[in-house]
Amino acid sequence: MKNRKMTASEYSLLRKVKTLLRRNRIFPKKRLGQNFLLDEALMDRMISYASVSEEDVVLEVGAGFGFLTRRLAPCCKRVLAVEVDSRLVRILRRELRGTGNVEFIEGDILKVSVPPFDKVVSTPPYSISSPLLFWLLEKPFKCAVLTFQREFGERLTAPIGSENYSRLTVATYYRAEVEILENVPKESFFPPPEVDSVVLRLKPRKTPPFKVDNPKFFYEMLRVLFTQRNKKLRNAVTLFLHKKGMRRAKAVKIADSLLFHEKRVRTLAPEDFGAIANELYAKLEKR
Repeated sequence: MKNRKMTASEYSLLRKVKTLLRRNRIFPKKRLGQNFLLDEALMDRMISYASVSEEDVVLEVGAGFGFLTRRLAPCCKRVLAVEVDSRLVRILRRELRGTGNVEFIEGDILKVSVPPFDKVVSTPPYSISSPLLFWLLEKPFKCAVLTFQREFGERLTAPIGSENYSRLTVATYYRAEVEILENVPKESFFPPPEVDSVVLRLKPRKTPPFKVDNPKFFYEMLRVLFTQRNKKLRNAVTLFLHKKGMRRAKAVKIADSLLFHEKRVRTLAPEDFGAIANELYAKLEKR
């Protein structure tokens, strides 16, 4: 799909993007991840992947010029179009004037107040991929269809022990089912990003696949342990406990008493991390 010819629809949207940028004297900001999706057929597939219905309130993060917003509006009850760039918000309001079921929310999605929503269909900026994912997983919703950087998507679905296996893999697996639906070449955006993307579908789990006694402690442990992913668990846990203020001698003793203590962090299954977190939390609570 790389270096493929642009379709007539994409070329038409590209001309519109360039016209809007020129007319409003806007230069896309790399730090804001301003890469505008040109593939309208892909936008329609994303809406279909999310099974958007007339009863749904749909969140769109990074609404840009409103191309996806315009396609979402007739399919659902309401669109919450969030955009951090005030210049684009002004254009959005103008371009979508008369579309009665779109609520424009100006600001950083991680900081602004957002009304309840059922589904998410969005091409968010790469720069907020990780914090956006964790933000979403704290919210009640049915389904999210999102484009992410290809490497990020592969980290979410990475096999145990692989190069991309990370705390993100484990934390996401605990909270949601993730499925990569299709690849998106960088040429589908303007300006094109440096890497290709993927479309993925995220569905929150009704029941986690394993028990975690203290989720906050679990996430904190994952963060430290995966900085030591190639080390044995005993060494990584010793560092984690030392960071929590425990003397090294005691930390080593506790680490050596753990199940899997001789295994390397990268080889542990998500369920193993849950068992380790519960055991450590119980030991620390007894102190």
